[in-house]
Amino acid sequence: MKALILYLPILDWGRTYSRDALTNDLVAAIIVTIMLIPQSLAYALLAGLPPEMGLYASILPLVAYAVFGTSRALAVGPVAVVSLMTAAAVGKLALPGTADYAAAAIVLAFLSGLFLLAMGLFRLGFMANFLSHPVIAGFITASGIIIATSQLKGILGIKADGENLFQLIQSLLLHLSDVNIPTLIIGVGATAFLFWVRKGLKPLLLKRGLTPRMADIMAKAGPVAAVAVTTFFSWALGLSKYGVAIVGTVPQGLPPLTIPSFNADIWTSLIGSAVLISIIGFVESVSVAQTLAAKKRQRIIPDQELIGLGASNIAAAVTGGYPVTGGFARSVVNYDAGAETPAAGAFTAIGIALATIALTPLLYFLPKATLAATIIVAVLSLVDFSILRTTWNYSRADFAAVAATILLTLGFGVEIGISAGVGLSIFLFLYRTSRPHIAEVGRVPGTEHFRNIKRHKVETHPEILTIRVDENLYFANARFLEDYLYDRVVGDKRLKHVVLMCSAVNEIDTSALESLEAINHRLSDMNIKLHLSEVKGPVMDKLQRTHFMSDLTGRVFLSQYAAIRELHADSGGTVSQTEPT
Repeated sequence: MKALILYLPILDWGRTYSRDALTNDLVAAIIVTIMLIPQSLAYALLAGLPPEMGLYASILPLVAYAVFGTSRALAVGPVAVVSLMTAAAVGKLALPGTADYAAAAIVLAFLSGLFLLAMGLFRLGFMANFLSHPVIAGFITASGIIIATSQLKGILGIKADGENLFQLIQSLLLHLSDVNIPTLIIGVGATAFLFWVRKGLKPLLLKRGLTPRMADIMAKAGPVAAVAVTTFFSWALGLSKYGVAIVGTVPQGLPPLTIPSFNADIWTSLIGSAVLISIIGFVESVSVAQTLAAKKRQRIIPDQELIGLGASNIAAAVTGGYPVTGGFARSVVNYDAGAETPAAGAFTAIGIALATIALTPLLYFLPKATLAATIIVAVLSLVDFSILRTTWNYSRADFAAVAATILLTLGFGVEIGISAGVGLSIFLFLYRTSRPHIAEVGRVPGTEHFRNIKRHKVETHPEILTIRVDENLYFANARFLEDYLYDRVVGDKRLKHVVLMCSAVNEIDTSALESLEAINHRLSDMNIKLHLSEVKGPVMDKLQRTHFMSDLTGRVFLSQYAAIRELHADSGGTVSQTEPT
């Protein structure tokens, strides 16, 4: 039963589901449904897909996550960045608006689902840790700028395209003379209204005496109000006759069952994009899920989240949707609205399903400029340049990675940008761990503590050298340790003992073991003994299974203090005071 609960978290929280939880989940579902309807339509158009595919991607995927996901507040569905990446990936295979384009998006969702599901089943969630958060933040900031810029064509009522910021700006300037005035009025008006709703409506409603819960619901209904009002004026004034682009016919009814194409060429073309979309979606989903869970002292299981998101994407693929993931803003709204369990997502799916049955005919006259305004207002909240200042002050290497990711994404598009970000994250990890911090340490007078001789006033022994390595020892840094030690001991005629302090070493791989053997042998040729201190249990267990321990010229000490005390007693040398530099 425990194994079943591990893979089906619904069996865990479902056993204790109460009437109060039901009430809270229903209220949260109403608020998120109101928010999700215009967003789903808008993000589908951002992906170059028919608007109904956004609604379809907001029904069964939410139910799948409610069954398999572990977050009590994560709201799954179409999101801006994944929609942009979908357009970039599928746009290489077919033209937007064609049946082949939609079919490719369905395949992309299916591949993303399979990849996430496989990572979850094989417990590979840790792989996402190789993508640093600053790089992700830089990518999302750049993507937000590209998305907002790409939607200006909808606000202006002109044609414009491009895969990167510069192409988009060039295309917008080229067609600027074709601005449609009625579209511009609708677009600017809707954008201004939605910005005001975000900041000013709730305080105004609270001043008018509404309860915080009711004021929050009405504020979240702002995009729906914009859709309703602009659709009414579009119908009443016949704005489509004046060049205002409208959504047109949206199929009425529940999502159709679809079978993804199994064409090998399509799979080969999309597999790389599916992996990138999966990684970005997973990292962002887990980040927001962990943040919200911590507020209620709950926990999520990242590997099970992979299964939940994988099931959601497969559900999207078999019901005419496209790739989905957990949305940050939507999840925060879900949490603030009082969602108690993943059932809130299932109730949201019911609300969206009812909308596809009853409301889609009312969307015929909806101006696309309103949806463009919805996207712009939503994505500009993702743009955060403070990450540049933070990384500049803290780590210049991280700053370089963030800046490079932003510039490459803006200059060459989302796929090249995030691919470069992944590459930079892995490169920085390898660079840092291949050149670990190594300190020569001495004893703080009157204590059993040992600190860096360059930072503290400590006692050292001319015949004893203690080196502390602040990193795991593995193939990438093994030679660095060898070179450091050889450079330090060569020419020091008084040296009799080298102690490798292993308090920060959690792992020694085979390459590092070979380096330790070489160090032991070469120091022996110099009549210097190699000792180890503060070796952790799991590391010692592995070392004891090798001949290194029998070949070791020195000893293994439980503590560095014990090593210095015994070696100093054996050598009878003097004690030196070392000042920090």
